[in-house]
Amino acid sequence: MPRHYHIVTLGCPKNAVDSRQLSAYLSGEGYEHTEDPARADVIVVNTCGFIEDAKAESVEAVLEAAKWKEAGSCEYLIMAGCLAQKYSRELAQELPEVDAYLGTGDIAGLPALLNTLGSVKCFDAVKTLNSLETKKKDFTLIRVTEPNNYLYNENLPLTPEATGHYAYLKIAEGCDNRCSYCVIPSIRGDYRSRRLDDIVKEAVVLTENGVRELILVAQDTTNYGADIYDGKLMLPQLLAELVRIADLKWLRLLYSYPKHITPQLLKLIANEEKICSYLDIPLQHISDHILKAMGRPIGQKETRRILAEIKSVIPGVTLRTTFIVGFPGESEADFEELLTFVREMQFDRAGFFAYSPQPDTKAAVLPKQVPEEIKQYRLDRIASVQAEIMAAKLARQVNTVLAVIADGPCEEAEGLWEGRTAGDAPEIDGIVCFKPFPKTRPGDIINVRITHSIDFSLLGEICHESGQ
Repeated sequence: MPRHYHIVTLGCPKNAVDSRQLSAYLSGEGYEHTEDPARADVIVVNTCGFIEDAKAESVEAVLEAAKWKEAGSCEYLIMAGCLAQKYSRELAQELPEVDAYLGTGDIAGLPALLNTLGSVKCFDAVKTLNSLETKKKDFTLIRVTEPNNYLYNENLPLTPEATGHYAYLKIAEGCDNRCSYCVIPSIRGDYRSRRLDDIVKEAVVLTENGVRELILVAQDTTNYGADIYDGKLMLPQLLAELVRIADLKWLRLLYSYPKHITPQLLKLIANEEKICSYLDIPLQHISDHILKAMGRPIGQKETRRILAEIKSVIPGVTLRTTFIVGFPGESEADFEELLTFVREMQFDRAGFFAYSPQPDTKAAVLPKQVPEEIKQYRLDRIASVQAEIMAAKLARQVNTVLAVIADGPCEEAEGLWEGRTAGDAPEIDGIVCFKPFPKTRPGDIINVRITHSIDFSLLGEICHESGQ
């Protein structure tokens, strides 16, 4: 009788790529995938540890999965990902339900971890594995090595459940930016790019398996290649190779660091139909002294110049960004400056976070920490302003025809499907709901005439004109 595994993926799209690798390693050990955790012999929770809410969500997901150890067939519960990398030893004391912890730096160690879980008969047996520790005699195992030890394994096969009509393609791992509030470098290590040829080969395999939209991810996609190609920013060259893949319809960029956005990149996005006119640029703030305290290398003047250049070179570009409110030292004047900037720039998409102190970061020990109630007040105010901007922008799209990639049946409206425009990343931005034609399939790009805008969604009807 086959053994089964189930993976719960939390956090950012980069974790989705890691889960694809974990899935391949599990498949290589003879396990079969199941969507039903009640049938799983092994459950892996791939966690996020970036902010407090993400940590809490990860722990809650682990506790939920632990129920299947009591009621289902689950034999091993493994906690993987960012939270496991950073806090495994502390968590091992608090979560006895977990059998093993696997860090981001040792994804390739999953087979050895599984084999050890299945074969350990005495306390001393775990000494046979490097970097493996035991918490106690119930054999809770911790396998966490330096995050720089792992990048990506191009030789792993794709498992059937790992692909759909869109897929995340990780082009680099780690980060060199060292922002004062961020734990990512300590969790995922220094920036390290994958070889261009390896990325293209993976993209070809993904499209051969039905992927029509590729979403490039890294901690900083625009810095791609500088570490391995003599300091040269190679993202334009990579994109130029990827658009040549015949079955690929859309290419999308996430996490573009503003400092590394070049004129060459902008011209390529403007001229290549397959590359979505969509840039996700985490700006974090606009006050110069807050940006300096954050460790961001560019200030307000350069930020405004870059945004103006983007809008000039790519007419109609969709700009997404994120901001942190309540950073240590943020005065009411700093916040009002940010609020004015958001109103002025009219970002198409924007996310906001209240600053959350992270252990082992410079910002956590800065003076003038902002009280939680003030953070929440500022967060509510700025989110309300952006909601008004979004509502107005969506309303202006009524009676227009938009190209939409079909994602599948809409969970909240029976008989309707949902999809996304080129300005909407999956699970992050908005959706377009429509009634499908009988032959409509996920991954089809269709023309939809927008009839209504509701909250952060659009409603429309498929046009008879063919899509892309």
